[in-house]
Amino acid sequence: MIDKLDYVVALARERHFGRAAEACGVTQPTLSAGLKQLEEQLGVLIVLRSSRFLGFTPEGERVLAWARRMTSDAKALRHEVRALRHGLSGHLRLAAVPSALPVVARLTTPFGERHPAVRFSVVSRTSDDILRRIGEFEIDAGITYLDGAGGSDFRTMPLYYERYCFVAAADKMPHGSQPVTWEQASHAALCLLTPNMRNRRIIDAAMAAAGAPSVPRLESDSMIVLLSHVRTGHWASILPAALVEGANLPVGVAAVPLVGPEVTSLIGLVVSSSDPATTLVQALVAETPSIFHADRPQP
Repeated sequence: MIDKLDYVVALARERHFGRAAEACGVTQPTLSAGLKQLEEQLGVLIVLRSSRFLGFTPEGERVLAWARRMTSDAKALRHEVRALRHGLSGHLRLAAVPSALPVVARLTTPFGERHPAVRFSVVSRTSDDILRRIGEFEIDAGITYLDGAGGSDFRTMPLYYERYCFVAAADKMPHGSQPVTWEQASHAALCLLTPNMRNRRIIDAAMAAAGAPSVPRLESDSMIVLLSHVRTGHWASILPAALVEGANLPVGVAAVPLVGPEVTSLIGLVVSSSDPATTLVQALVAETPSIFHADRPQP
């Protein structure tokens, strides 16, 4: 039955019969026949069909929830047996909020050196999407803001505090190399992340508290776009210190701390609290503290 439950999970992800079949490595007729067999076994209609995928029935939504859990458990079993025989291996799926992308390599590089048979995929997602994907077993772990990851569904591990810098042409800094207030930053030609990003909501809240709501001239969902504009010397931005430190800013562009007040946000590793976890996730959770030992969170 597990292979048929895989079909359900793939169809939920792809929303298309052909792409779901391709993702499962089968033909579309095989996938369709498998879904019909599963419906017959369970005695319920799972999928709304016409010539295309129309969604799941209410019963199908419950089957989908169980399918995600059961296929994840089957994956955990396969990984554990493989690890017992051959050592840790497999595919570790990670997602990070854009502001945390610069630190991902600090986790994947030492982890990969310890476990050469492990391969990684890393995607950039919003904080809300990361939690959703963890809950639906689409990714194994996320690096995101911890203030939204409470409750019993997730296990969290603090990594570092995100701090914010005002980045602009050096000759446009209000006080040279001195810190800039949020109110002063609001007067610049700002380029910021889009409002659906947690980083942007933090910035908006800080500026509103300073009596200077942000009205950026440019918005993007990509930190690379923001950096490329700042590098021209004609734009300014508010960026995480971790990103600035690894950005290799060009001559003439400077970064100074934002104060009045200084704002910090706790970033951490998030995994599902579902048990049993895969051996890959267990190893990641066990080894992350030593990897980030030098960055114990300090407010």
